[in-house]
Amino acid sequence: MPPNSQPPDPDAAEPGDEPAAPYAKRTLAAQAMGQIDPVTKAVVPPIHVSTTFQRDPDNAYTSGFAYGRADNATVREAESVMAMLEEAEGALLFGSGMAAAAAVFCALEPGDHIIAPRVMYWGLRRWLQQEGPRLQLSVDFVDTETPERLRAAMRPGATKLVWIESPGNPLWTVTDIAASAEIAHAGGARLAVDSTAASPIHTRPLGLGADIVMHSATKVLNGHSDVIAGVLAVRQADAFWERITAIRAGWGAILGPFEAYLLMRSLRTLHLRASAQATGAAVLAERLSGHPLVSGVLYPGLAGHPGHAIAARQMENGFGFMLSIRVTGGEEAAIATAAHVRLWKRATSLGGVESLIEHRASVEGPGTPCPPDLLRLSTGIEDPGDLFDDLDQALRAAHDRAR
Repeated sequence: MPPNSQPPDPDAAEPGDEPAAPYAKRTLAAQAMGQIDPVTKAVVPPIHVSTTFQRDPDNAYTSGFAYGRADNATVREAESVMAMLEEAEGALLFGSGMAAAAAVFCALEPGDHIIAPRVMYWGLRRWLQQEGPRLQLSVDFVDTETPERLRAAMRPGATKLVWIESPGNPLWTVTDIAASAEIAHAGGARLAVDSTAASPIHTRPLGLGADIVMHSATKVLNGHSDVIAGVLAVRQADAFWERITAIRAGWGAILGPFEAYLLMRSLRTLHLRASAQATGAAVLAERLSGHPLVSGVLYPGLAGHPGHAIAARQMENGFGFMLSIRVTGGEEAAIATAAHVRLWKRATSLGGVESLIEHRASVEGPGTPCPPDLLRLSTGIEDPGDLFDDLDQALRAAHDRAR
């Protein structure tokens, strides 16, 4: 906060007024944009659950709300925080990350060409493989972390969307967002970025030239493993964005008000949680790099990571909370290691305050780019020393079992 600045005084403002610059983003997020309930003056906004709203005598809706399938006041409040964090012109909340991503692809026209990464969230990759042809969309999966390959895959006039993920789940490949935006725009395409593993605390894709950023808000944005949600944020609210908005309303894909309330609660502490998790992940990556039973550590924060230089340029406040390790002894040793953890939880998902471990190749099945000896680690907010000690004993227990 600048010298001599004072915190916003909601009582001195009109109801609904929001604090403006020069307040830092973490200040605005912590105060949920300074919103105060105009009736009770509550510092925690109420949950608006009504599905329908009274018309004016002339049948107009001067309140701005007509029906809950298309809009909701609690959802709007959480969207305003997300738009602020992403420096976006607009944001939309969806019932899941998959719903948010699918809305972008479904807003395209039949015959449009899409480029997506070879290493990406397996659920969306599978959806594109199955549903892309039904939507008459052509999809090429390429190594988007290599700009030359991305450029070669472009079909000028046909490619309408380039979808990238950075860092890319579960190998944590790093794609140059600014270079990808330049390539996409030169070919007449939009660039969309899945930034789930980075969060706006570590990467702001719109500022690097992306047109749309997507998050599975289920993950670190919510961070408590109790909400399924997705979000899209846009650099410019154009006709394509209006199409996405219409799809959300028509399909009933909006996030519920209670889930939106929980998400906004979590966004208030996002800076604290994401920073602590990134710090823990960095400690684990360094310590595991020297472990005799670990053959490799995949984490963008390590100097030896192939994408480290790019990550250092486009990420801030750390390198995120996700890493993967490759276990000496192969698939059997990796699965046995996961079986022997005591503190880490064997569970799908990521970004929660509790640390999770998973053998991804088993989950993803045939066609996965994930090596069979790989374990994916989602670092929570526990003490990093405790997390390392638990992995250490699990690795040694798995090794002793195989002898």
